[in-house]
Amino acid sequence: MPKIKIFNTSEKNAFESPPVFNSLERRRFFTLPQMLNEAMGNLKSPTNKVCFTVTAGYFKARHRFFARQFHQTDIAYVARQIGVQIDDVDTSVYDKATYLRHQHIILNYFGFTLFDTVARAFAKHEILIMLRVQFRPKLILLDIIQVLTRKEISLPSYNVLAALIVEAINEHQHGLNRIIEASLNKAQQDTLDALLEKATGSGSDEKWRYQITLLKKASQSTRPSKIEANLADLQNLMALYVEFKPVVNQLGLSYECLRYYAYSVIKAQVHQVSRRAKQDRYLHLIAFIVYQTLKLQDMLIDVLLLAVQSAINATYNEHKEICYQEMESRNQSVTQLVDGLQNDFKSTLATIKAIIADAGLTADQKVVAIGETINHPVSKKSGIEQRINKFKDELTTLQQQGIGYYDLLEKRSLKLQGRVADIVRQTIFDSNCGKPLLLEAIVHYQKKSGNIDKQAPIAFLTPEQRSLIVAQDGKFRVSLYKALLYLAVADAIKSGVLNLIHSEKYRSLDDYMIPKPDWDANRDEYLYRAELTRYADCQATLKALSQAVDLRYEETNNRFTAGGNPHLTFRGDGTFHVSTPKLEEMDSLSLGSIFPERKYIPLLEALATVDNATGFLEEFEHWQMKHRQTKPAKKVFFAGIMAYGCDIGHRKLAQISKQINENELDNTLNWYFSLANVQSANDRILQFMDKMEIPDIYRNQAGQLHTSSDGQKVGVSVDSLNANYSFKYLGKDKGASVISFIDMRQMMWHSMVISSAEREAPYVIDGLMHNDVGYARLFRSDICLHFFPELHVCTPHQRTRSPEAVCVQEWKNKNNGARHSGLST
Repeated sequence: MPKIKIFNTSEKNAFESPPVFNSLERRRFFTLPQMLNEAMGNLKSPTNKVCFTVTAGYFKARHRFFARQFHQTDIAYVARQIGVQIDDVDTSVYDKATYLRHQHIILNYFGFTLFDTVARAFAKHEILIMLRVQFRPKLILLDIIQVLTRKEISLPSYNVLAALIVEAINEHQHGLNRIIEASLNKAQQDTLDALLEKATGSGSDEKWRYQITLLKKASQSTRPSKIEANLADLQNLMALYVEFKPVVNQLGLSYECLRYYAYSVIKAQVHQVSRRAKQDRYLHLIAFIVYQTLKLQDMLIDVLLLAVQSAINATYNEHKEICYQEMESRNQSVTQLVDGLQNDFKSTLATIKAIIADAGLTADQKVVAIGETINHPVSKKSGIEQRINKFKDELTTLQQQGIGYYDLLEKRSLKLQGRVADIVRQTIFDSNCGKPLLLEAIVHYQKKSGNIDKQAPIAFLTPEQRSLIVAQDGKFRVSLYKALLYLAVADAIKSGVLNLIHSEKYRSLDDYMIPKPDWDANRDEYLYRAELTRYADCQATLKALSQAVDLRYEETNNRFTAGGNPHLTFRGDGTFHVSTPKLEEMDSLSLGSIFPERKYIPLLEALATVDNATGFLEEFEHWQMKHRQTKPAKKVFFAGIMAYGCDIGHRKLAQISKQINENELDNTLNWYFSLANVQSANDRILQFMDKMEIPDIYRNQAGQLHTSSDGQKVGVSVDSLNANYSFKYLGKDKGASVISFIDMRQMMWHSMVISSAEREAPYVIDGLMHNDVGYARLFRSDICLHFFPELHVCTPHQRTRSPEAVCVQEWKNKNNGARHSGLST
């Protein structure tokens, strides 16, 4: 049976060794309660008294026994506390029988039981349940430790738990293989084996690539030819998916398990997959089919959303530009009309003034002359009428030539159809739709294979759109109808009212949740497993949270009215202003003497030094859990880190480096560089830094840790659905946003990549929930202020400090593991 390495060397040693206490922890754990103190007092020898006390303290801290291992500092401390001479204590004479008797006393007091055969069966059952949804042995090991502790069962050794996990994994694997063997017929087996055969190519070679290789990687381009190729692959995968769907239902694999098996196929070469045992090979291939089908379907929906949004943006911008031009033309016509009328008026007024000033005319003559000036000059009157008529003609011409928004959308319909028409036609939507009229239109569109006419359903359109869908000549505007249908489909998918059946990202929300009958039948058990029993009464929980939020708001308001918040001021119109306090200058120790005197340090030396101190390379484990071959040399991992981190590329780095084999580096990156491994390696470094004193030099308060986040735009030159245009950055190029989360000690615990067109504020909570190393007391970010100035959200157990705190976010209590979160602007 292959051995699975779950904990690395340092983690295993930490689990198997007694805890290392500081002075406060020794006082806490080695101060025995009355009953244990009396039991210790009944012991005769000083060795037994001290060893009993230390053993009880270790169990109190870690809920397990350590096979008569003791730290000498703990022995000395306990000896002083109970008044025993240290010379009288000899741990070597502390025999096994006495140790077992002391274990029984300690277990009885704390209400724990030994890890016996019954507990072993219980643990194995729990592990098998975990394997249905989680396929990372390390997380399973951590979870079973919590389950045993909650069940008040003393923890066994690491080897016992690791062996149980391996045994459960093998049993789980054998169960899946039995289902495969019983469910697949000969034709289905031949279908799966055909994936490992070479497919006929269009080049000079009759057979040039394996069929499964053609299905491994999909293009993220939005060009019609690439979309068409993806649709062809999806059609092939969907046929296989539908054929093996009954087998998949019997297997009951979670998405995490599907991903593990599928990536084992994606990462492996064809001959490596072919060499697997028959049933194991079929299991991996079926998981690959399911995973790639769901992933490719989601990718095509992403293409649809992106193409529709691009069409909307382009139409809006063009329509806005036309409106500006029409406005400019109208303003020019109005200006010309007013200027002409003004000139005519001035000319007439000057003539009238001249008549009035003429002394040679009588009053009656002047009246007659003025009347003739106003009424009789046909040329002037006709000139004014000509200008007015010209203005009317120009205005009519602008109205006739004006192009509306839907006219522009119709012009872009053909381009949009080239990208999304077949996607809408091939996608299988869920019949349980929140917009049944839209679903009716989609079904009609799919039945007609996109060849629609005036009989197409239009009830899903708005009244304005229905009035425009038929032209003035009575012709049905097919292109406009299709564009409006695509826009409605995209909007419904984003809002969640239209869902897919074969998808991972776009299924109905109910599909991601526990089925209601199952929840009703096992509610208490699920709450117990999730450690949420204290929240079982929903109304009581909401009431308590409401009272806590009201209390925090009251404290904030009282603090302001008492003059305790000088940074908040109210204007005369009732609005408020929050000023940023000036950063106080502070004297701190210089770090120059700590770092090397050399100005430049090779990156390889820096990585090697950090690994010697932290051992972060131990976190880079092979993708396959049962892999037993020798791990590549450290220099290969350093080369991979530099190739990715410096954006050099591993092939180029291997070519310009000595003693680095390109094939070995490529194989290492393929099997060892996963997102989980990289995050674990980063956490290992952060855990080491958290124990150092240097990072705390710039910390203002010992009990307070400030954290923050911000996004950085990065240009992307390759085809990527994650890349998009940014309103403010990158010019005319596409890019992505890299959101980094960092604390005041310059420790970056999480980062993520999103599209540059998306708002960054909704992703703040992702980083805070991934903070498994640091314990944030106050979180600040300009992301919330820039995009959600109206957001005032207070979540459970918030500690609202003041309105000037931009974001008060999650912090974790080290002692009880409780999570507190909040968000306030």
